[in-house]
Amino acid sequence: MRPDLFAPLELPNGSTLSSRLAKAAMEENMAGPGQLPDERLFRLYERWSRGGAGLLITGNVMVYAEAMTGPAGVVLDADSPLEPFRQWATAARSGGSQVWMQINHPGRQVYADMPGVAWGPSAIRVSMGRQSGRFAEPSEMTPAQIADTVRRFADTARRAEDAGFDGVEVHAAHGYLLSQFLSPVSNKRTDQWGGSLENRARVLLDVVRAIDAAISPSFTVAVKINSADFQRGGFDAGDAKTVIDLLAPLGVDLVELSGGSYESPAMSGRPAGERTQAREAYFLALAKDLVTTSPVPLMLTGGIARRPVAEQVLASGVALVGMGTALAVDPDLPDKWRAGIDAKVVLKPVMIKDKGVASAAGMARVRFQLRRIGRGRAARPGIHPMLALVLDQLRRRRALRRYTAWLGARGKERNSRTSRRHLEVLRRVLR
Repeated sequence: MRPDLFAPLELPNGSTLSSRLAKAAMEENMAGPGQLPDERLFRLYERWSRGGAGLLITGNVMVYAEAMTGPAGVVLDADSPLEPFRQWATAARSGGSQVWMQINHPGRQVYADMPGVAWGPSAIRVSMGRQSGRFAEPSEMTPAQIADTVRRFADTARRAEDAGFDGVEVHAAHGYLLSQFLSPVSNKRTDQWGGSLENRARVLLDVVRAIDAAISPSFTVAVKINSADFQRGGFDAGDAKTVIDLLAPLGVDLVELSGGSYESPAMSGRPAGERTQAREAYFLALAKDLVTTSPVPLMLTGGIARRPVAEQVLASGVALVGMGTALAVDPDLPDKWRAGIDAKVVLKPVMIKDKGVASAAGMARVRFQLRRIGRGRAARPGIHPMLALVLDQLRRRRALRRYTAWLGARGKERNSRTSRRHLEVLRRVLR
């Protein structure tokens, strides 16, 4: 009997997804003025919602305006206006989908030309061979910075619920900050946040607890982790099993499995491990091991673009099938499968020897499609990856100038507000 991709899925919190197909997070880098969502993101997510996916997970929304994966990223913090996010949630839900906001902090995965901060569990720079110089030298986080970051995740989750999103997904994969704490390659601390896996998972668990205290019981909390990070001596499938077991008692509703980081970009289809060399469902072999013991529903993402592969993933016991690139090229793929149309998405592989450049070019090709759909146009998957990368870099330069100016102006405004508050306190004391 074929697994039913269009059967509803009830989550532990009682929330129900209309199907087992999800639009997985892709980093759009499409923020408008003020690092806010605008009409392009509204149009893109409305298009996806009409295409039949039961769940849409946004690309990175950053919890700290001074720590960004890219200069065109969206920020939701205590100072962000909520109305643009309300419009985003409304557009994403317009076709019947649920929408979860993926919330993130990049940690050390910050480019050297970015203003703001580059933090990590340890002062270890991203290692990318000849490309390493493109990344900032991180500083080791202090206990106060760790506590502040936990609070920021909770603030962003609370505001996401206020804006009308159905849930959040905490990004603890792909080498970003929470993933950096989990990995012994990037976390060399000797205090309560380093050493044993239980210590390395402490920040992630504290983030989940803080979010749970800030949101209502019906608001979904998911976590994205690596099934493995594909680095020697790094986070592996055994660690993933332990982290899932640690998350389960905290009320997490779903765990998404992916893999890799900037240093080993398995999530973009260029994995370093032999077990992930398949062009589709990169992490299924690892997921099959985890699904037999997981106390929470699992979602699998990575290279799924054909219905038989999606059904194979579901048949393994995975509860939810995540698709990214496939829906960037064909937003209607879920509805086509529902109608019995044998549709699939096939992209030519990126034939570049340098794995860092290849990963960047592949992601640029995907973002090119997202921008076209956001402008109301059809995808153009045949664009050469290197041309997409050049165009992406040109847009990034413009976005970097805007982001730098915005961050500076925002800092001045915040300092001005702080000075006014201090002055008011002083006046009260002197009365």
